[in-house]
Amino acid sequence: METIKNVWFENERIYMLSSEDKVYSRPLEAFPILKEATEAERAAFSIEMRGTALRWKQLDEDVHISSFYTVAEPEYANEIAAIFRRFPQLNVSEVARYVGINKSLLAKYIYGIKKPSDTRVMEIKEALHTIGSQLMAV
Repeated sequence: METIKNVWFENERIYMLSSEDKVYSRPLEAFPILKEATEAERAAFSIEMRGTALRWKQLDEDVHISSFYTVAEPEYANEIAAIFRRFPQLNVSEVARYVGINKSLLAKYIYGIKKPSDTRVMEIKEALHTIGSQLMAV
């Protein structure tokens, strides 16, 4: 069974060296919590579950070895990603709270890791409209 031998970060990617001396890489967008973490926070991981998982206790983040096997790169061409690129001042945590979803899930939509359903796109847009209406009332 292939296990994790080493992990490092460079060029906005996370790299993993396996016990079979294979190097795998994923963009940090695939792991929004790690993308937002500092270099020191990223370095503070442990290899667990008999070498098949990474754990960042301080960040409360876990990444299984199988996450590195995904070949597809992020798809940035979705409406939610476009909105957040157009308005970088939007706070992902606050928008997620308004929508009632986890910040990590919204970040995955923004970074193109997951594609939101049409219903979810409407929920996010409605939350943004609510925030906009509240700003207009100021």
